[in-house]
Amino acid sequence: MNRPPPYFPQSQLSPASDKRYKKFKLLIALASVSLILILIGAGFGIYYLINWAVS
Repeated sequence: MNRPPPYFPQSQLSPASDKRYKKFKLLIALASVSLILILIGAGFGIYYLINWAVS
């Protein structure tokens, strides 16, 4: 049982498609923009909640 380990190809089986890469970049950009908007909205909400609670 002195066999070499199985061969795992290092390159992808299918070539990288440019369309898929653009779609992935667009998805990441939309996710980051929406996360930033959610954080800004949460910040405004906390600010106004504190102002409402204090007054």
